[in-house]
Amino acid sequence: MFMIANAWKNVIRNKGRNLLVMVIVAIIAAAAAIGLSIRQAAQSARATGLANTTVTAQISLDRSKLMAAAQKQSANGTQPDFQALRQSLAGKELSLTDYQKYAKTSTAVKSTYYSQSAGLSATTGFQPVSTSSSSTSGSTSDSTTSGQSGSQGSSGSSQSSQGYGAGGPMGGRGMDSGDFKLTGFSSDAAVANAANGKFTMSSGKVFGYDKTANGQIIISKALAQFNNLKVGDTVTAANTTDSTKTYKLTIVGIYANTGSTSSAPGGMGNASNPDNAIYTSFSTLDSLGLSGNSTNGGSQLDFTYVVASKAAYETFAKDVKAAGLSSDYTVSSPDITQYEASLVPLDNLAKFALTLLLIVLGVGGAVLIALNVFNIRERKYEVGVLTAIGIRKAKVAAQFVFELLIVTMIGLAIGAAAGSIASVPVSNHLLAGQVAAQQSQQASQAAQFGRGMQGGGMQSGSQGQGAPAPAMGGGFAAGRASALGKTTSYISSINSTVSISVVGELVLIGLALTVVSSLAAVVVIMRYEPLQILADRS
Repeated sequence: MFMIANAWKNVIRNKGRNLLVMVIVAIIAAAAAIGLSIRQAAQSARATGLANTTVTAQISLDRSKLMAAAQKQSANGTQPDFQALRQSLAGKELSLTDYQKYAKTSTAVKSTYYSQSAGLSATTGFQPVSTSSSSTSGSTSDSTTSGQSGSQGSSGSSQSSQGYGAGGPMGGRGMDSGDFKLTGFSSDAAVANAANGKFTMSSGKVFGYDKTANGQIIISKALAQFNNLKVGDTVTAANTTDSTKTYKLTIVGIYANTGSTSSAPGGMGNASNPDNAIYTSFSTLDSLGLSGNSTNGGSQLDFTYVVASKAAYETFAKDVKAAGLSSDYTVSSPDITQYEASLVPLDNLAKFALTLLLIVLGVGGAVLIALNVFNIRERKYEVGVLTAIGIRKAKVAAQFVFELLIVTMIGLAIGAAAGSIASVPVSNHLLAGQVAAQQSQQASQAAQFGRGMQGGGMQSGSQGQGAPAPAMGGGFAAGRASALGKTTSYISSINSTVSISVVGELVLIGLALTVVSSLAAVVVIMRYEPLQILADRS
């Protein structure tokens, strides 16, 4: 008890030195509080960010793996064996039955939805919206005696876009783009999650999904005006590869495209124009023979599994592998991938905070050790007197430890208070800098590889090609952005408040600083000989 009381008196007596120590400890504590709160916020965001978000999963063909294996089997090892490449990819696409089978094998799957697209060609009575006069004239000149367009019915009909369509992350076979893009959906969930722009219903209603609604379509307002069509009219479109094969479709609704209506770059045809997007049910697409491996060359089926959480996604991935899914296929989650990408600036900030914390602790600890050693040297005579009157060196050393502990805890409290006040604004300011740096890097890469132009064009095109998602009030909500044209939405703010756990870590840091900086003083005190100290003083 004497040691504690004497330690407090010495703290009051040596105000200047102890104030300096308090300032140093407060700075260390404030920096530590901000750094620890940033790391805690980053961990919390990673752990709970997807907790209230529906996670989707998809099964896709690992094309790069198959092509790499085929290239290894090439004759000379340098020239690709194109025949082997084509054979390695042929017949590998999963059917609707396959996708549904894997959905039943895992209890982690809550629901599923899917969509698929196919190209259609124009006829003399049904023309695409186009600024090119060659499209219309070409369709008319190539039309058959029955009024249907030939396979070269427009400038876009003769063009083929490999993998273009609703394959999305699933990847797809080549699809003749034609003049119109007909997309069939399995349910409202498929519509709501399609890569589309912003739409509202102008007149009529949305198509149904069962067989009784087969043949029902909705078209854009621009396409309806271009062809002088209204709800209830029937249109005829042709197969892109067989001009003699036509399809009769009934317009049940007309939607207004409120997003961009510019066509995609690169001359990808009229089907890339969002005004020429036609939406229907998957049942209709299937009844027309335009789904799956049809002669029309429809895109790969875009099948999505809905699971409850990231953990459920991991369970689903294990279940489908156990159910016999070949190693030629991979299981992925766009939601998890996008969320992980959004955490990049926050992860970088957390690493920076940890590095800064270690530097501050290292420098601060070295300064405290030096100050404590100088303090012991200045009070060498006091140590000699205390030990000479019979107080053990251990108690004398404990007194100095208590002194430093008192000063450290006061400085720690001040620093923690300052850190708690500054943690949120400072953290968000630093995070904003990280986000800006990441966006700048992304923009630089886009400009370097020309993706800025392509992304913008594809974004406009893909927005029109997707489906209008039913929303409250009869409107349509925007779906997911296209994979090529989108930009990552980074986490730009965090609630990095100083919590109880951070305070506990700060206390441990204070104790560690006290022990480390006191250790040198204890070693010095133990080496002192009291009689020698008094003799030198005399």
